[in-house]
Amino acid sequence: MNALLARIFDLPARQRVLLLVGVVGALFLSYAYFLYWPRSEEIETKQAQIEEMIRERDKKAAMAANLDQMRKIVADLDAALKQAVAQLPDTKEIPDLLSSVSTIGREAGLEVVKFKQRDEQMIDFYAEVPVEVLVRGSFHQIAAFFDQVSRLTRIVNVSDIIMKTPTAPDHEVILDVACTVTTFRFLDEAERERVQKERDAKKGAR
Repeated sequence: MNALLARIFDLPARQRVLLLVGVVGALFLSYAYFLYWPRSEEIETKQAQIEEMIRERDKKAAMAANLDQMRKIVADLDAALKQAVAQLPDTKEIPDLLSSVSTIGREAGLEVVKFKQRDEQMIDFYAEVPVEVLVRGSFHQIAAFFDQVSRLTRIVNVSDIIMKTPTAPDHEVILDVACTVTTFRFLDEAERERVQKERDAKKGAR
């Protein structure tokens, strides 16, 4: 071994440098062949896992940063839904609602001559509930009736208003007013399915 080292040191400087470069290159190739190349696939897999974990971390961080905002959006949507539900009664509440409309007319001093519910008209997820109404009273009483109906928390539309047969007993003009009072209700799941089937059947018949 000492003799080998002595021979190396006796070599010219240029040859010693070339020999050193050769030894280092051999060591590098040995490392690459025995250690790096067989594990390159594993290294790529780990790198892909790291990149995926970074993306997932960033996604979670963004969600956490917007958590308060998302909670507010959900709360606003929930409040809007509750308000919409409150404005559309379900089936069991319709008689009470119509009774309230009739009571408003009487409390306004009107004579309720006719109050007749017509057949419901189902449309998508809700149904129209029309009622034929004929009342008799003064202009101010009729105006008060319409005003009170408009203030109901439920959605109630008044349409097809016709004023007729004005009379003036005791110097006060009395009118007969016919109109259609329409309220609305949500359809339950079975009703929505039925409406959809009827609609599909009509399309198929064309």
